[in-house]
Amino acid sequence: MRIPREDVRATGWTPVCAYADLLPERGVCALVGRSQIALFRTFEGRLFAVGNHDPFSGAQVLSRGIVGTRAGEPTVASPMHKQVFSLATGVCMDDPSAAVPTYPVRVAHGTVEVGVG
Repeated sequence: MRIPREDVRATGWTPVCAYADLLPERGVCALVGRSQIALFRTFEGRLFAVGNHDPFSGAQVLSRGIVGTRAGEPTVASPMHKQVFSLATGVCMDDPSAAVPTYPVRVAHGTVEVGVG
């Protein structure tokens, strides 16, 4: 779902989808303003939002990555070259010099919303 940019500025939060539409351990991509954002729901019900752009391949693919954990931290592995990114911080766990942006995410009245700055 694409929200007009003026709506994003007015509220600071962009509605993306219903919480129930997110399958656990599967990613989805949403266009928020001009940014592609990868959203993830864990088996525990936690939500994470990171940039969809894989800095190693240059492709917009992180939403199609493999969700898991490393040292107890929720992660996503890029489907291209398998670098693993923390869903909490965006830092690449295989190469800490690389990172993807993270975004605040919340549920309001059953709708997942992404915070934009």
